[in-house]
Amino acid sequence: QVQLVESGGGLVQAGGSLRLSCAASGRTFSNYAMGWFRQAPGKEREFVAAISRSGGITYYKDSVKGRFTISRDNAKNTGYLQMNSLKPEDTAVYYCAADPRPSARMKDSDYRASYWGQGTQVTVSS
Repeated sequence: QVQLVESGGGLVQAGGSLRLSCAASGRTFSNYAMGWFRQAPGKEREFVAAISRSGGITYYKDSVKGRFTISRDNAKNTGYLQMNSLKPEDTAVYYCAADPRPSARMKDSDYRASYWGQGTQVTVSS
């Protein structure tokens, strides 16, 4: 089992920044790809970004490319999502996910993570 706990969400004005963290415990973090997903009210959960076990490969949803950066520190068992130039449409509950399968799988429309965090709310005001 892998336990994931997100933090760092909050209320920010459009154009502002937030840094989300995902603290992992229970298993060797470096054995798992990690990803970030989000779910806005009335919408399905969607892929945001993913990173490989070593951190050498990253993937992003097109609308966040150039604004969001996913990273990880395996020594600290923690993953991050740096979000800059935030827009009101980024408002959602953000979830981190961990998976022993390759990170590229997280982009699949039918993807189901092996492990999910509880989520953290991000609200961007206009």
